[in-house]
Amino acid sequence: MAEKNKIEVINVSKAYEIEKKSLLFTKGNNAHDNFVGKENQLVLKDVNLAIKEGEFHVFLGASGCGKTTLLNIIAGFLNVTNGEVLLDGEKISGPSEKRGVVFQNADSAIFPWLSVLKNVEYGLRMQGVKKAERRKIAYESLELVGLKEHAHKYPYELSGGMKQRVQIARSIAANPEVLIMDEPFGALDAQTRRNLQNELIDVWKKTKKTILFVTHDITEAVYLGQRISIFSVAPNANIVEKINVGFSYPRDIDNPVIGEFTKDVATKLEDAIRHSNKHDEYAEISA
Repeated sequence: MAEKNKIEVINVSKAYEIEKKSLLFTKGNNAHDNFVGKENQLVLKDVNLAIKEGEFHVFLGASGCGKTTLLNIIAGFLNVTNGEVLLDGEKISGPSEKRGVVFQNADSAIFPWLSVLKNVEYGLRMQGVKKAERRKIAYESLELVGLKEHAHKYPYELSGGMKQRVQIARSIAANPEVLIMDEPFGALDAQTRRNLQNELIDVWKKTKKTILFVTHDITEAVYLGQRISIFSVAPNANIVEKINVGFSYPRDIDNPVIGEFTKDVATKLEDAIRHSNKHDEYAEISA
């Protein structure tokens, strides 16, 4: 039986209203911005994507290319201008407990006045889960990310990597069908980032959840993803390459074959940036 599509992005465009200005020259030949109206600018244009159930899918692109915008549309935080996004065949129209989100900045996402344990329990408490049950689930989630022994600490006592683990544990505890992650390891040092990448792969294997992961780090994309979507540059950004990464886990990034594959991905990303206004039909390539 063929794997079913968990998420479908169908002809999605997203526009933002921006101010349109021109230079106004006044007496003395001084130049000033002159507001002349507003116009809509497309950040994303006609994006199509299908993600299988249980897939680890990475969005890769330069900063400002619209990958986080698409992630927020899938999360239900933003509405589309045109097109639609489906989860299990049903249109996404807002946030849902079926989709858990891990943000880039853990300090703004976890509650400083709550312990690690109570932070992880929070979503369950909002769902009305009884105390004994939510405590059991919270401890299990903390154990998955290696924080069980730190359950009674507060965020100010944690490192940056530990705070991100709290976010991941809180999302896992709520048992979403899709885990959405927006550059969660971008601000961490290299060793902490690699440790968390490995832990995330372990969590994914154990929970079998669909993961959407945003990064602009090519090595991270190859290390983590089963498939990589490469974005062109906004405005009018699109997915210009969908790459199958066929290497088994764990991946040795120093392996010459994986190294060559990573270089190939880098070339394709550079091409996407260089030819950002040329949205030809994407190609499927494999390791």
